[in-house]
Amino acid sequence: MGKKVTAAAQQKAAESLAEAMSSIDGVNAVVDTRTSGTQDRHTVSATSTPDSWRALAENLAAEQGVDYCSMITGIHWPDAADKTWEVVYHLMRTCVRDPAAIQGVIQPNITDANNVGSTYYWNLQDVPLEIQISIALPDTREPAVASVQDIWVGADWNEKETWDLVGIDFDGHEGMRRVLNPHETPVGYHPLQKQHKLRYHGFEEMYDDVQGFLRKPADAGKLK
Repeated sequence: MGKKVTAAAQQKAAESLAEAMSSIDGVNAVVDTRTSGTQDRHTVSATSTPDSWRALAENLAAEQGVDYCSMITGIHWPDAADKTWEVVYHLMRTCVRDPAAIQGVIQPNITDANNVGSTYYWNLQDVPLEIQISIALPDTREPAVASVQDIWVGADWNEKETWDLVGIDFDGHEGMRRVLNPHETPVGYHPLQKQHKLRYHGFEEMYDDVQGFLRKPADAGKLK
């Protein structure tokens, strides 16, 4: 039977995680409060230098129970003064685990997340949390950050999408390939880089060719 996590319990767990993350060189983490429905939701937002990112990811997975990468956002900021590229990892500590089995019989796992820190119930690492980590990259023609494909399986496809659309590479990623653009897309072309000038189709054109595979007369000789 599941239990509702109170805002107080979640805040306490978020503060503990933010403190642990901030102890790593190059990482600064704070607790954010977001409103969802009728209850405030406490999350952890952090910034990390590219050099600290891999160590932070390994610590989150091994020591803090962060077990899921839900999304990666890649952003190109060609006119920003402090950064040109940015990668934002959206992570979760789901606290979903396989139940124990005794002689082949699954044992119920009933806990109360509101009694965090007690000797009988969950500790702070057993409270579900959302974590957002931003990594600013310097001005370069070949932006890259360390891959965490081997740490969270959810990062595999997300890193592929981010590279395909934005052109940010992930060092150490195995099997990188196009997943949204056609495989014959020219090397170096990533449609969400701001230097590309895209022509947006009208309403009738979009619904005449929903998948966007057909070329219109105005697009002859151009990339789709």
